[in-house]
Amino acid sequence: MYKNLAATLVAACFFLPAVQAQTTPKSTEPIKAGFVYVSPITEAGWTRQHDEGRKLVEKALGDQVKTTFVADVPEGADAERVIRDLAQQGHQIIFTPSFGYMEPTLKVAKDFPNIKFESVTGFKTAPNVAASNARYYEGRYLAGIAAGRMTKSHVAGYVAGFPIPEVLQGINAFTLGMRSVNPQATVKVVWLNAWFDPPKEREAAMALFNQDVDVIAFHTGSTAVMAAAQERGKMAVAYHSDMRRVAPDAQIIAVTHQWGDYYMARVKAVLAGQWKSGSVWGGVKDGMIRVGDFGPKVPKAVQDEILTQQKAVGTGRLQPFAGPILDNEGKPVLPAGQTLSDAQILNMNYLVQGVVGRINR
Repeated sequence: MYKNLAATLVAACFFLPAVQAQTTPKSTEPIKAGFVYVSPITEAGWTRQHDEGRKLVEKALGDQVKTTFVADVPEGADAERVIRDLAQQGHQIIFTPSFGYMEPTLKVAKDFPNIKFESVTGFKTAPNVAASNARYYEGRYLAGIAAGRMTKSHVAGYVAGFPIPEVLQGINAFTLGMRSVNPQATVKVVWLNAWFDPPKEREAAMALFNQDVDVIAFHTGSTAVMAAAQERGKMAVAYHSDMRRVAPDAQIIAVTHQWGDYYMARVKAVLAGQWKSGSVWGGVKDGMIRVGDFGPKVPKAVQDEILTQQKAVGTGRLQPFAGPILDNEGKPVLPAGQTLSDAQILNMNYLVQGVVGRINR
């Protein structure tokens, strides 16, 4: 479980390096920072956003840092081998952005206590392992509002990777956002049991389009769902990155992940000799999640509504998981007047009312 959440640690990570720079001598050797990616680096998607973060670190820190990455590394034994190899090569900080990298990261970290590890989307920490994640569900809720405003069939689709809490949070927030403006809307889910499998992603999207779905969202790693929507003349919510190059007509909105500031702050902390383990769970307020990149079909009134609501999420006035909430079997989850706690969100194991489908255990 995350030990300290959201703004406090984000502030500590982001602002501490500037103070450290006044008191810590600049290292004469560049910091070696390693990155392990779960898929190839494509033109958009999960891995692209993390690589953009890596490149921002290089641009901002110049000769103070040297970065290395290894892409398309499966979770499990291969991940441990690659992480260990980066450690043996003398990298001082290693970023491992995939949930399935958490245990391999912890295992390697035990053998290299002087190296700092960043388990991105993991939740376990150690003296030399920090955990970080983003409140993706905040962007999902806002995208749901856009989908609710744009749909004509009142049926959305959702192509999902694995039924972990992070994915369930996204499906549920998207559904709640959609139904907040379109109470009759439903969301049909297809599980893939894969993070990156473009042919399967495309097949799932096409199957959903054959079931009255006219707007689709996804939690997988490629642009295949967006391309399918473009081909079929449907609407789609981009995830991870702006995907208008792939789906110029289909994209209505994008939920983008912004990792550069966090990565830069953590490398700066190593440079300053001030890196500390901890957990960060940042969202719209912290600049880690953003919605925008509207497509041409979205009226300005809808765009303005979404951007206004994004500000409300950032200030805490709008809580995506506010009661009353029922699960999709009609059982009460949360009464009116209450909001889910971070612990409840992090342990989410149900689908909300409006979702058509079951959790694929």
